[in-house]
Amino acid sequence: MSNIQTGYLNAQDAAALDVELMSTPGFSLEQLMELAGLSVAEAVYEVAFGGDGEKASNDGGRKKRVLLVCGPGNNGGDGLVAARHLAHFGLESTIVYPKQSSKQHFVNLVKQCEDMGIPILQEIPSTNDSSKVEETKYDVIVDAIFGFSFHGTAPREPYATAISQMVQLQKEQSVLLSVDVPSGWDVDGGDLTGTNFHPDVLISLTAPKLSAKKFEGRHFVGGRFLPPSIAEKYGIQKPPYPGVSQVMEL
Repeated sequence: MSNIQTGYLNAQDAAALDVELMSTPGFSLEQLMELAGLSVAEAVYEVAFGGDGEKASNDGGRKKRVLLVCGPGNNGGDGLVAARHLAHFGLESTIVYPKQSSKQHFVNLVKQCEDMGIPILQEIPSTNDSSKVEETKYDVIVDAIFGFSFHGTAPREPYATAISQMVQLQKEQSVLLSVDVPSGWDVDGGDLTGTNFHPDVLISLTAPKLSAKKFEGRHFVGGRFLPPSIAEKYGIQKPPYPGVSQVMEL
């Protein structure tokens, strides 16, 4: 782990930065979601294989299995994009998407995943059926439920149950990775509602949020695309991303 400093965003600045990205440099929401999802996929790949592409293609015939739990908003969209990229990377993706958005871009993302043969489920498969133990074993669980727009109150159903199930899978040796902010955490204050939800890995998008200061696991950042002028305005120090990677571990 490095001692690289990147700067932290509070909830207000994180929202303002997103708006500015879609105005000053003219990014579209679809572009930002694609860049974010690719960063998530790269972080998952790094966690699953340690960045060893040779191992990914020669792992005894067994594909690494990733379960991506997607929420109703943009964080969930990032998860859908990540699932597609992970399938292209050679991993076996499964999506849990309880409340699918009717917005056209999200509909398109679902269609793209379906065309890749990625299963899309309504809920996390039960681990209680002993005959399906292998089917419910995942190397990495991706928490893509809530992002930086979540504030304060305890998560509601069906997401409260999904969060509890992810914790259980984590206890059963799956690596739990959260996208941008661990679901149920306050963006600025962290785990204020006592969710007991503590992922092993965090991938901060664009720049870390204030709650990341209270995160104790492996921490990646994915914000290579950020224009220098906007990074300077928001006090973000872009880390020296290696090679062509979209993510860097802090």
